[in-house]
Amino acid sequence: MSNDTPEFWAQAGQQFQQSLTEGWGKAIQSLQNLDLGAVGANAPHAPTAQAPVNFSPEKLQELQQQYLQDAAKLWTDGMQGTPKAKDKRFSADAWAANPMAAFSAAAYLLNARTLMGMADAVEGDEKTRARIRFAVEQLTAASAPSNFLAFNAEAQKLAIDTKGESIAKGVQNLLHDMRQGHVSMTDESVFEVGKNVATSEGAVVFENDLFQLIEYKPLTAKVYEKPFLLVPPCINKFYILDLQPENSLIRYAVAQGHRTFVVSWRNPDESLAQKTWDNYVEDAAIKAISVTQEITGASSINALGFCVGGTILGTALAVLAARGEKPVASVTLLTSMLDFSDTGILDVFIDESFVQYREKEMGQGGLMKGKDLSSTFSFLRPNELVWNYVVGNYLKGESPPPFDLLYWNGDSTNLPGPFYAWYLRNTYLENNLVKPGKAVVCGEKVDLRLVDMPIYIYGSREDHIVPIGGAYASTQFLPGKKRFVMGASGHIAGVINPPAKNKRSHWIREDGKLPKTHAQWLEGATELPGSWWTDWSEWLAAQAGKQITAPKTYGKGKYKAIEAAPGRYVKAKA
Repeated sequence: MSNDTPEFWAQAGQQFQQSLTEGWGKAIQSLQNLDLGAVGANAPHAPTAQAPVNFSPEKLQELQQQYLQDAAKLWTDGMQGTPKAKDKRFSADAWAANPMAAFSAAAYLLNARTLMGMADAVEGDEKTRARIRFAVEQLTAASAPSNFLAFNAEAQKLAIDTKGESIAKGVQNLLHDMRQGHVSMTDESVFEVGKNVATSEGAVVFENDLFQLIEYKPLTAKVYEKPFLLVPPCINKFYILDLQPENSLIRYAVAQGHRTFVVSWRNPDESLAQKTWDNYVEDAAIKAISVTQEITGASSINALGFCVGGTILGTALAVLAARGEKPVASVTLLTSMLDFSDTGILDVFIDESFVQYREKEMGQGGLMKGKDLSSTFSFLRPNELVWNYVVGNYLKGESPPPFDLLYWNGDSTNLPGPFYAWYLRNTYLENNLVKPGKAVVCGEKVDLRLVDMPIYIYGSREDHIVPIGGAYASTQFLPGKKRFVMGASGHIAGVINPPAKNKRSHWIREDGKLPKTHAQWLEGATELPGSWWTDWSEWLAAQAGKQITAPKTYGKGKYKAIEAAPGRYVKAKA
């Protein structure tokens, strides 16, 4: 039968409708059979009993009717011309020029959209629904026709145009990434820590087995009398705060007249496999505070915690307060959580069985590998941070351009197992830090109500790691005078937003009110253009005391310059 006769298209249409009906039934069965225990895919754990997945009959019926209507329209559009897929993965001209490829892309988007709708139709608790949504997102992202050379019209055309050179280069890229152990997001050969990233001038003035303390060279004739200590996340390297001179928060603070110190965490190896949360609080955060005081002679300092660094710093201040000590005059928390009620998408990984598995695996010793952590965070945004690079690097044979932020993102760090296990249970699972006296750290009962000093709290609106609600929640537990500011963009881009770039915007509530929820706060907030850094700089200057003559040398007394910044620790690879 000729493929241009009405009979052919009628028969093909009937087959298409039959396949839709069969596919619908299989989709329901697949969702019902999902292994939710494997959702934390990069961290398998002991199997748990799983309740059956049920759907809202009304939502399912509505969804099925919409699916059949959209599928019929897709079929009609396919006969009349090339269906247009509104998705950047299929935006190249090669997709539109190939009717079969265009149809497969449009059909894929319809199926993916419908599967997500089915996930939303699941009846059950919110955590089960979130896990199903996450699993469906991973499934649909991985199964996109753009991910396979046999279906990717753009990659096929490129292979023809380059006479196979793009395929050969893609194979080379694949072999290279297999050797290095991760997908390349940037040209890592262009960057070197201390040479063209992490270049602010300074010296290591103290070190122990957990961290080096870096003091930076003043850029002003006078500095504020209260020094400034930054505690970055130990889950990443500190130089996200010092990528390039023009976007360095460290250099910005120094240029504003703050005598600046930074904790540079050691990348743990087997010698640190026994280290605990207590060690990181007592022997790192608290030690860094005391050494900064000793070097500068200041009775109190200003401190900043970023992400997990903020959680460590907040815990350390609670421990010090329980001891009757108050060495920190003000605190800045950047995309940090102390209250873990709202942990966003990361909550899909956390339950009692998962935490118990990690405790048995590494709670008494061992390492949480940096590449596993990095992979987990990447799959939170699979299309942007995984499959985009798979397609570009391997199917198209492209070399990703140099980008300092992505180089930092790939420079992963390990975590000591006992530290990681304690963190999982006491924050993400049980949320103990905001329960007065529940968590015991360094022999002291943690009570955040004792952490009483001015606090600047920043959250990013589109943050998928520390949701804006989670960042805002700290306003409800800390008793000191607080200022909350929200910035545009995500976890990193929102923070690293220097004023000179004049990019993005931020929100401030001038009446100073901090209602119970972030949504309520936002109702009275005003959007302002540009970076939040200038607002923070004015706030920090008000906490920093008078100005004094800047020091001419690094360190003081027994604390002498050990080596030039950024030091050895930050250069160690996981």
